[in-house]
Amino acid sequence: MTCGGCVARAKKAFESLDGVREAHVQLEAPQATLSLEKSFTLEELQGALNAAGSYTLSAVKPIMPPSTSAANPTTASKERTFFQTYKPLLLIVGLLLLVTGAIQWGAWNGMEWMRHFMAGFFIVFSFFKLLNIRGFAESYRMYDWVAGAWPTWGYLYPFVELALGMAYLVDFQPFATNVITFILMTLGAGSVIQSNLSKRKIQCACLGDVFQLPMSFVTIVEDGAMALMAGWMLLG
Repeated sequence: MTCGGCVARAKKAFESLDGVREAHVQLEAPQATLSLEKSFTLEELQGALNAAGSYTLSAVKPIMPPSTSAANPTTASKERTFFQTYKPLLLIVGLLLLVTGAIQWGAWNGMEWMRHFMAGFFIVFSFFKLLNIRGFAESYRMYDWVAGAWPTWGYLYPFVELALGMAYLVDFQPFATNVITFILMTLGAGSVIQSNLSKRKIQCACLGDVFQLPMSFVTIVEDGAMALMAGWMLLG
C-alpha cells in the first residue's frame, strides 16, 4: 500500500465480510488488524482483499512480549523519534514562521503577521493535498466528521483551503474569512480529538498522502492554533 486511498479500499474490503466487526488498516508495516466475530482462513481474507486491488495478504509473526522487545537493541533502534516522525510538518511550520517573521522585520504588527502566517499555512497545506486529491479525500473521511458524513467534502476541502489562503494574502473580506476558518479549524480539532480518544492508528491527512504522519496531539495543536488565531483576529 502506498497512500490513504489504498488504506481506505483495504479497510472497506475487509469490513464487507460478514463476521468482521471492525478493521484497522495502516500504512506503516503495512498492516491490518481485524476484530472478528468468527474465524477466517487467510485465503478467505485474501479473496475479499482482491476486490480492493493487487494486494497480497500474509500472516505476521507473533508479537514479542514488551519486556523482550525493549531489551532488543535492533527493535529499539527502529523506533522513530518525535522529530523524525514530524520532520516535514515541523520544517514547514518553521519556514512559515521564518518567512512571515522576516516580513515584519523592523515594524512588527501582530495582526498582520497572523494574517500572513495563515495565508502561507493554507496555501502550502492545500498544495500537498492537491497533489493527490483522491488519496487525501479517502484518508480524510476516515476521521473527519464532515467528510465522513459527506465524502464530497474531502474533494472540496483542498480548494477551500487554497481560497482561504488567497483571501488572507490579499486581506479579502477578513470577517467572513476568519469566521469560516474558525468554524473549519474547530470542527477539525474536534474530529482529531475524537479519533485520538478512540486510539485508532490512522494517518493524518493534513499534508495529503505525501507524508505518513500519524494522528496525534500535534494535529490537535495545529488545528487549535489556527482556530485561536482566527478567533483573535475576529476579536481584534
